[in-house]
Amino acid sequence: MSIGNSPEDERPFDDVSDVPDVSDDVSEGDRPSVGRALKQARIAAGLTVDDVTTATRVRIAIVHAIEADNFEPCGGDVYARGHIRTLARAVHLDPAPLITQYDAEHGGRPAPTPAAPLFEAERIRPERRGPNWTAAMVAAIVVVIGFVGFTMVNGGDGDKANVADGDATAGASESSTPKSEKPAPEPEPSDSAIAAAPQDKVIVKVSAPDGRSWISAKDHSGRLLFDGLLAQGDSKTFEDSSKINLVLGDAGAIDLFVNGKKIEDDWQPGAVERLTYTKGDPQAG
Repeated sequence: MSIGNSPEDERPFDDVSDVPDVSDDVSEGDRPSVGRALKQARIAAGLTVDDVTTATRVRIAIVHAIEADNFEPCGGDVYARGHIRTLARAVHLDPAPLITQYDAEHGGRPAPTPAAPLFEAERIRPERRGPNWTAAMVAAIVVVIGFVGFTMVNGGDGDKANVADGDATAGASESSTPKSEKPAPEPEPSDSAIAAAPQDKVIVKVSAPDGRSWISAKDHSGRLLFDGLLAQGDSKTFEDSSKINLVLGDAGAIDLFVNGKKIEDDWQPGAVERLTYTKGDPQAG
């Protein structure tokens, strides 16, 4: 059963004569819009929106929006081109003409950044200056004077203690040996301490107890650790020395544990979340 598609849209065609004729809606010589071309090809291939979503991992809402020529949910031209290319391949279309048509209708690709300003910034970068020896000498003198004053004050206090006690040897011993203070009681362990968070690496566990979800995981250098569908009841654990980058295709179906501590969240079903976790207590990036 598909979400948001009428029975006519989901009915596969028996032969080529059943494919909708674009000329019924537009004048002769015009071509269909990008979204309409993708929708017609999907129907002609006998695929539902659910089928396309499963094959491409593009969310159902975005597929519907693109087929209606609404590219705002894609999040920008770069993502829109990527979705068009992915959907076109899924419905057996050549993506190149559709990308060209999209660029023509939306102002074309952005011009590349010229290299000249980068070299200009390099030329005007100020030269490194040598160390300020005068300031260093002044700071050293201040430290020496402070140390001498501190020593003299402590010495005078020691003499007063010796006269009051009447025992110079005992007084000198007491002044030179600091009294041991009773250590303060340690605070109750926090949630992160109870979770025994590792100090030299980050550990992220992703599980799907309530439903399946597509996930992607990369380490601190951008190396892909996993990219695929996490079935209901499955889990994956990822480790890195400093950072884990996550993309959750359906965050509402995911339980997330970072360094042994469960991440409490209010992610909605179908929501795409991009997260980054580092060593220590978990904090979403």
